[in-house]
Order: sequence, then C-alpha cells, then structure tokens
Amino acid sequence: MALNRNHSPNGGALINNGESVVRQCKNVELSFSDVTSKTDILKGTKKGTIYLTPYRLVFVSNNPKDCLGSAMFPYYLMKGCSLEQPVFGANYIKGTVRAEPGGYWEGQANFKMSFPSGGAIEVGQHLFKLATNASQAPPAQNGAASYGYPAPGMMNGYGPPPPAPNGYPYPPPPQQNGFYQGPPVVPGNVGYSYAPAAGGMYPAGFDYMAPPPPYPGPPPNWTPPGQDWAAPPPVAGNPKAAEAAGSAYYNPNNPHSVYMPTERPPPYAPHPDSEKKSN
Repeated sequence: MALNRNHSPNGGALINNGESVVRQCKNVELSFSDVTSKTDILKGTKKGTIYLTPYRLVFVSNNPKDCLGSAMFPYYLMKGCSLEQPVFGANYIKGTVRAEPGGYWEGQANFKMSFPSGGAIEVGQHLFKLATNASQAPPAQNGAASYGYPAPGMMNGYGPPPPAPNGYPYPPPPQQNGFYQGPPVVPGNVGYSYAPAAGGMYPAGFDYMAPPPPYPGPPPNWTPPGQDWAAPPPVAGNPKAAEAAGSAYYNPNNPHSVYMPTERPPPYAPHPDSEKKSN
C-alpha cells in the first residue's frame, strides 16, 4: 500500500496511466489495526470514495485536511480478504495489506472498509474478480504517469481524462469549431481519402453504342410461298385408318405435325374373337 500518492488537491483521484476506473463507491469508511510500524497517519476512521482499476484499489478521503489524503492498495499486496455481513451494522470488507516500497510507510496492517450506504457485496465481488485476473496478468507498472479522475459530483459527470506527459506516442489533433479534424486529403483526389485506381484496372469510360437500325421489311416484289397442303398417304390394309387419313391433312413444310378432323370417332365395336372367349 502507498499513502498520499493518488489524490489531487481538488479531491479527485490520480489513476495510473494505462488503467481505467471500472467501479467506484462513495461513502466508504476505512480504518486500520495491528499496524506493525509506528505511524499516526493510519490512526482513526477515514471517510471517502474508493475506485477500482484492473490492478489496484484507490481510496480518496473526503476531508482535504486529513493527514491521509489517499491510500492505494495494489492487489498483489493484499491477502486474506473477505466480505463480512454482520447482523447489526453495515457490511464490510476486511483483509491484510503490506507496504509498497517507497509508499511512505513500512510493514503491514489489517484494514476494514465499511459501506454504510450499501454496495459492499457488489464491490467485494468485483474486487475479488479483479484481483484474480490481475494475478494472472503481467504486473502493472507502478511508476507510470498518472491522470486525474474527478471526484463524485464534479464536472457534471465523468469526461475523458487529460493525456499525461509522454503517455501516448501521438497527441490528439486540435479541435476546430468544437470538432476534430478529418483525415488529410490525398493531393489530386479531392473528395476521396484514397488514391485513384491504377491505369488499366478499370475502363476510363463507357463508349456509347447506337441502337441497330430497324428491320426494313420484305422486298417490294416479294410474295409469300404457296401453302402446299396435301393429304397424308393412306395406310394400307386398314380402311378406317385410310378413312381417317383421307379426312386429315398435313403441311409438307412441317411434316412433324398432322391436322386431324374434330368429329367424334365411330363407336367402338368389340372384336368377334373377344365375344367367343367370353362365351
């Protein structure tokens, strides 16, 4: 744990660059016991707001005159944490935290975070999940630059944090009339942000083709060919077929089609041999 290193004079929290606040809770009471080193900065009960990031818990005091302005709890220095739900009194989270090198105190201490306004269960579940994930991830850089996170009720909400010095390789572009600039336009290609296609890839244009001339029609002296209709040849040995063939006709120019009369066929007469078989 590090002391008085993660708060700003206006009461906001200073969050390490590259991290983000995933949960916060106001009206939290923090107290310490069994402190191995002799220090007065951890005495008494502190009231403030806690912020959870992927690698640490930050407590910021509501009292700007308090000697403990902030306390930063890296998850890898916390152990024995548990969520307590007493019958009488507010729920609280307790555990043991060790001092971080250069954290303005030494040794270890037991801590207790009470939640008089509620939220202990949600914060506790989120805290245990973040601590588990942080133990499986690469260690965070404690010496990284920090950015300011506003205190609750400030700035009418939470805006994006200002960029820290040397925090990002490229600074954001300046605003013009409240809007960010668009991408630079490629010279010689106004209106598009990409260069035109190489020559020969696409046709330069479409050549107009006139419609074909209208059909001139038949020549002046043309006469249609005669309709050489002829009856089909009679079928030998079948008088009824010959009779039908005499009344039918076909077009020699279209020998695959035969035109038959529309009269009804003669009634069916049974064959003499079929009557003998039935008798």
